Amino acid sequence: MSTRILAIETSSAACSAALGLEGEVLERYVLAPRQHAALILPMIESVLAEADIGVQQLDAIAFGRGPGAFTGVRIAASITQGIAFAAGLPVLPVSTLAALALAAMRETGEAQAVAALDARRDEVYWGCYRRSGETLALQGSEVVCPPATAPQPEPGRWVAAGSGWLAYPEALMQRCGDAVIRVLPDLEPRAGDVARLGLHDFLQGRALAADAAVPVYLRDNVADARSG
Repeated sequence: MSTRILAIETSSAACSAALGLEGEVLERYVLAPRQHAALILPMIESVLAEADIGVQQLDAIAFGRGPGAFTGVRIAASITQGIAFAAGLPVLPVSTLAALALAAMRETGEAQAVAALDARRDEVYWGCYRRSGETLALQGSEVVCPPATAPQPEPGRWVAAGSGWLAYPEALMQRCGDAVIRVLPDLEPRAGDVARLGLHDFLQGRALAADAAVPVYLRDNVADARSG
């Protein structure tokens, strides 16, 4: 029987749920700012119904653990933790920036992506990822920073994705120079990619206990995180 990973992603303006099976991903996705709390549970029920399975038949729950909008990241973590505790399932925290980078790579066929989400307060959530086989490797660290100080990607061909590129295109392009060959500013993190990354982590033995379903904000205090 194939591994079954439920995935939840609510860290941006988009809201999505997905079921990752080996070789297949079923997904519900909608661009719906500030409606995540009302939409995500029906989405989960819908995708499970399509696959004709119940929560007890899952192997784990993956979720976009951030960084991203404070309320959205908290929704994904709390719902994941609640379902996982109730069903006795492990969890798989997945970086929102990694999921966004994977989406950009799938869209373009490139192997390197710079993910940037608008963090408000004249800052971006920023991460540079390389793909090697079935894994994504983070270059340096994920950070929250002003666009003009974003860590520069190493030389090579990079695609860029996320709302940060929509909010601060000139500053980020100046920072990256000729390394960025294509920009996808409208791309959002999706549960399907959270499922793909979560499935890989599960098969590598990286699943965690339910109480590990906690948000990652990158900002040091909640007051700042609430503005993201």
